Amino acid sequence: MSSQMVEAIRQLTQDKGISEDAVLRTIENMLKAAYKRKFGTCDNAIVQFSDDLSDVSVYSRRVIVDGYEIKAKDFNPALHIELEDALELSPECEVGDEIDILIDPKELNFSAIQTGKQSAHQSLSEIQKDSLYSEFKDKVGEIIIGYYQRERNGTIYVDLGKVEGILPAKNQSPREVYHKNDRIKALVTDIKKTNSGLQLVLSRTDPEFVRKIVELEVPEVYDKTVEIYKIVREPGYRTKIAVYSRREDIDPVGACVGLKGVRIQSVIRELEGEKIDILKYDADPCEFIKNALSPAEVTGVVILDEEKRQALAVVSESQFSLAIGKQGLNVRLADRLVDWNIDVKTEDQYEELDELVAASRKAAQELFADEPQTISELADIPGIDGHVAAVLKENGINDIEQFLLAVEDGSIARVAGLEPDDITGVEKLINDTVEFVEDEPDGTSESDVPESVEDGEDEYVCPECGAKITIDMTECPNCGIGLSFEEEDEE
Repeated sequence: MSSQMVEAIRQLTQDKGISEDAVLRTIENMLKAAYKRKFGTCDNAIVQFSDDLSDVSVYSRRVIVDGYEIKAKDFNPALHIELEDALELSPECEVGDEIDILIDPKELNFSAIQTGKQSAHQSLSEIQKDSLYSEFKDKVGEIIIGYYQRERNGTIYVDLGKVEGILPAKNQSPREVYHKNDRIKALVTDIKKTNSGLQLVLSRTDPEFVRKIVELEVPEVYDKTVEIYKIVREPGYRTKIAVYSRREDIDPVGACVGLKGVRIQSVIRELEGEKIDILKYDADPCEFIKNALSPAEVTGVVILDEEKRQALAVVSESQFSLAIGKQGLNVRLADRLVDWNIDVKTEDQYEELDELVAASRKAAQELFADEPQTISELADIPGIDGHVAAVLKENGINDIEQFLLAVEDGSIARVAGLEPDDITGVEKLINDTVEFVEDEPDGTSESDVPESVEDGEDEYVCPECGAKITIDMTECPNCGIGLSFEEEDEE
């Protein structure tokens, strides 16, 4: 082998990023592949490198056999050597020993060499992919910088040096346009192994890309003095970032914006002019929703349904369009940021809604108002002492009427186990909670009974209109017809 092999190995390790051991393993596998192509097996092939790696030798380890004793069908020239031939190489060898025979490279024909080269190329390619994967696998989630190389079907191919990056159309901001050799800063989201090599999938629309840019521009975010709670984004249009700080002496919003907005302007420039809202995170959902709708000023927030996470934000008429945003973008991003369903109303709309809700509530209360409860037993009186009711029941006083009669005739005082305060308490409960209604079994009250009936007089009706009349009337008080009464003779 040529001494130029040392230089070739060194160049492979530098250009391809492959370790020296991997290169030597590849050369060994290549020579064994060529050996197998020539002899049909490589189990007995031995590859040895010189100490300075300037040369490599291939040996065939064969078993010494007696040519007279071994049958022709069992003899394999790739695995065996006759004793007579072995003695020429080593006078001390015997039958059964193994001897290493140096293979002349000229014995490896062209097809064997081509097989070895293909094996080496494939092996080196896989080694390079594995090496690059190990180097770049920790880059996922990090920012990387490359240069525009070409574009195909909307996908931009980025030159990243050792590897190639792809920026799919869905990961590109609609604001951005690239040209040949333009510098591209993007977030690594995935690593793929392809036939052509390793590819890094890039993105400029991921919210994490904004987080990393903010970390680069704001030292307080990088060292965790100010922390980002959540980022929501409509790439190319608007981004909302909720921040907070565990230290009371630091304003998280001010730290991110910077003096005269210098820090946030750097982030906006990197995003090609995309609008960014920096707002303060608050554990109180009302305050958080109010902050999330910035730059609109919110008058108040009403929680409609905490379980379903529905809220109503009230703004002035002048702030309504700002709170909603163009095509509802601002309120839509606020929804995603706070994870609540936010309905925005003006103050007038809220008052109308409040009146409507109040009227509906009143109607519902009237509709479902509790009917008066009819009770007769002492135990059913709200608030009565259970012990007192039980003692009264044991003594035959079970209902309210019996109790009042017992109080009236004084027999209640003879009930054992009751104190005067107990009796007074029951009386007070009855007076406060019970309303007495007289029974009217036939549906007619005393006031409905005519005086003539009460006095035992006969009752008469007008033959014309049916109105009630008395015997002393000469005309009907209702229709004015003349009246006369005649006594019938009794037979």
